[in-house]
Amino acid sequence: MKETSLHFLLSVLSVLSCTTDQARLTLSPSSSQFFEGDSLSLSCEEDDSSAGWTLRRNTTRETRTQCDDWGTSAGSSCNISLSFPSDSGVYWCESREGATSQSINITVSGGAVILQSPVLPVMEGENITLICRTQTSSDLPADFYKHGSLIIDRPTGHVTILHVSKADEGVYRCNIRGHGESPPGWISVTGTPTTTAPPTIAVPPPEPTTASSAVPPSDSAPLQQVFTVVRYLVVFCPYVISTVLLVSLYRHRPTGIGG
Repeated sequence: MKETSLHFLLSVLSVLSCTTDQARLTLSPSSSQFFEGDSLSLSCEEDDSSAGWTLRRNTTRETRTQCDDWGTSAGSSCNISLSFPSDSGVYWCESREGATSQSINITVSGGAVILQSPVLPVMEGENITLICRTQTSSDLPADFYKHGSLIIDRPTGHVTILHVSKADEGVYRCNIRGHGESPPGWISVTGTPTTTAPPTIAVPPPEPTTASSAVPPSDSAPLQQVFTVVRYLVVFCPYVISTVLLVSLYRHRPTGIGG
């Protein structure tokens, strides 16, 4: 029974430890849209360098190609010094074993207007800023649309959405009169909300919360405790595994030398 429990514990901890050997794809500058001719850099931030993470992409012209085919490789990073509309596509990191990171979508536009928006998913409760810009200016009056419907027009060319929720997820674009319209861009929202305030476009400041509008505590405390324990195990599981194995070897070591 003790051996069965020990094997079960080791199996669980081994599975949890595998979640640490991942790669995170980052993009600089962090935007989902670029003008033709812009430079950009992608990088696989890896927890395990021995996994051999490499950058790959899918475009309308090619599938699963590596950095050497379309950029300049520098370790686990890839630089595009002069971008073209043909660089638009899906990018991700991939290990030698076939594991993949989260993918991102990049649009390189040959037009006069782009919408700068988060390229990675945004956590619920965070604020995001959308910027409608031309190649020479980011403060011209602009109209902002979601799913083809006008949501707001801003004289400054940018708008901030406060306390985003899943309801804010969708396809956005913008238009600068006299210059043109940006390509559409998808904004993804993920995670657990950190506030009960509804999503708001930042024009006036939010009104203070009164006692009568306070929200009662959530009943999810036990679930949060479980998440805390799992997170603790994920962080410290390599050390726990080593300790359990050493204890097991110590208990089963020979007690003496035969004569």
